[in-house]
Amino acid sequence: MRSAKDFFAPLAVGAPAPVREVPARPSRMIHFFDPSNPKMAAKVPGMVGTVDVLLGNLEDAVKAESKEAARQGLVDIARATDLGEQTQLWTRINSLDSPWALDDLTTLVTQIGEKLDVVMVPKVQGAEDIHYVDRLLAQLEAKAGLTRPILVHAILETARGMANVEEICGASPRMQGISLGPADLAADRRMKTTRVGGGHPGYLVREDPSRDLGEGVDPVTAPRSVHQQDLWHYTIARMVDACAMHGIFPYYGPFGDIKDVVACEDQFRNAFLLGCVGAWSLHPVQVDIAKRVFSPSAEDVAHARRVKEAMGDGTGAVMLDGKMEDDASLKQCLVILELADRLSAGDPELAELYATQEA
Repeated sequence: MRSAKDFFAPLAVGAPAPVREVPARPSRMIHFFDPSNPKMAAKVPGMVGTVDVLLGNLEDAVKAESKEAARQGLVDIARATDLGEQTQLWTRINSLDSPWALDDLTTLVTQIGEKLDVVMVPKVQGAEDIHYVDRLLAQLEAKAGLTRPILVHAILETARGMANVEEICGASPRMQGISLGPADLAADRRMKTTRVGGGHPGYLVREDPSRDLGEGVDPVTAPRSVHQQDLWHYTIARMVDACAMHGIFPYYGPFGDIKDVVACEDQFRNAFLLGCVGAWSLHPVQVDIAKRVFSPSAEDVAHARRVKEAMGDGTGAVMLDGKMEDDASLKQCLVILELADRLSAGDPELAELYATQEA
């Protein structure tokens, strides 16, 4: 058994000390690009400052014959691109049981480790996967002479990973967050959907038959209202709880129907309301959706400020616009205000919007 006292000690001689608190940097959209695709690679410099996270994808969507080119492409892009202060660089390595994962880590950490913020690990099954990556990263960081640790982000895309989500979140001080991987998780669960994220028209609740339709009308076959349900509500909620328990960040993953921007926004907003801090963007059109959805509205920020001012020392209760506000209300409002302050610090447009609404 590992002593709790050793949890924040480096796992390799010469490696940087683990973080004691995950940096709360804006990550409303994790924008995926294929480093082996010259057209995508050429667009990366222009996206710096417009997205919170640029992620060089080495796993799914990169063909086997392009894996090495994608890895080298990410090295070249990182070396040639000034990412500034607002945009983070992440990568999604290949799965740990693949022939490419070890080379992904050894190459990227030793060659561009000083620019790499987070390593996203796919198909994490349990804490043992994080422990393996944790130790290996420490050894590579020591070899490369890095002064800050690279963080780890797990993708929740297997039933076993879902069952072990709490222990995955707490497996290492490197854990930055977890993303929902709905397509792989659906397949592993044997769910009967072929969609990448989003709902399904067959997953619904139907209104009870009416008893007042008149003589001769069958209430069972008569028209009734139906409401499509969210296939991912339970999964996201449990993931959010596990992340909150361990002080790391939950994310919605991909929404595959690029053209359906309305449903994409709905799914992102559901995740935001449940506690997620961001989502993956697979196409530039989803960047603006994520930016809008995962930033508190100006109205919510203004209301939160009013509650904070009205509550004074935070005890007791007050009536505001006919509604009771108390200690629990204030805590909710402080969540909104903390997020608004963090996002507006690097986003002049948001800062102006929140300031204007306050006035």
